[in-house]
Amino acid sequence: MPPRRDSARLPAPAGPAVDPPHRAVLSAPARRLSRRARARRRWATIALFLAPALALYLLLVVAPVVQAIYYSGFAWSGLGSLDNFVGLENFKRAFADEVFVGALRHNAIIIVLSLFVQLPFALATAMIVNARVRGRALLRVLFFAPFVLSEVVTGVIWTLMLQPGGLADAVMPVDRQWLADPGIVLYTLFVVISWKYFGFHMILYLTGLQQIPRELEEAAEIDGATKWQVFRHVTLPLLGPTIRISSFLSIIGAIQLFDLVWVMTGGGPVNASNTMAVYMIDRSFQRFQFGYASAVAVIMLVISLAIALFYQRFVLRRDLDGALTSMGAR
Repeated sequence: MPPRRDSARLPAPAGPAVDPPHRAVLSAPARRLSRRARARRRWATIALFLAPALALYLLLVVAPVVQAIYYSGFAWSGLGSLDNFVGLENFKRAFADEVFVGALRHNAIIIVLSLFVQLPFALATAMIVNARVRGRALLRVLFFAPFVLSEVVTGVIWTLMLQPGGLADAVMPVDRQWLADPGIVLYTLFVVISWKYFGFHMILYLTGLQQIPRELEEAAEIDGATKWQVFRHVTLPLLGPTIRISSFLSIIGAIQLFDLVWVMTGGGPVNASNTMAVYMIDRSFQRFQFGYASAVAVIMLVISLAIALFYQRFVLRRDLDGALTSMGAR
């Protein structure tokens, strides 16, 4: 009869039993040291990858801002030492200068026109391109193509078209001095600005429209809503975050407007198309008033920063809170 299976087991070796809790207590400090080492390595890796970008940001953004603020307190021509400290006189001079105040007014006009003309036109174009029409892919390319061109190339092309006897005079029913008439030159520039940038905003709106579920619009239509009611009560509210971002980019771009104006008119005629950026460049590199021009740059910085903080605090707050909530839910 074969032996039983349990009878072949060897007896347990004699000796003191190992206390598992005692072993866990001894390894806890080692585990803490291991976690600290891993955390140090992780932060070292983050710092290693972040250091080049942070160095460039400090060198190319923070340092020039600090330098401009420092220079704004001096009457300095760009040559020689900084020995003529004038304090806030450069800022007082700017707001007392009718040319600068006019440039500030022109920037405000461009902002208003952009918000109430350019962006609605871009939204309407996005709605058309988003519809199921033949050739919509070609239309997207054609509408977005001007944005790819550089500002200098755009300015040169439109300057040739708007010169006396050019293409604009051949197409339009009236002959005007489009870039030489102080009464219309700013609005002529706005047409060029809109032609250049509306395609960018159209793509933003088109992306937002494609994120809206089609089922919501179809449900509204089944309930008897008209096309306008569907757009007003369904599409437009869901497109709100995209519209707010587009409006913010348009405002900041209008404040910093320089390239097209400089190439096409240089701020003229008689300062009728001047902007703050053009005024700043003229006072610095044309008239060598670098201290005063630095004060103008600081004014532009303060205006842009104030608008950005206000916009983020009161306009983008709901979008940011929603984004943070969705991230926390994950």
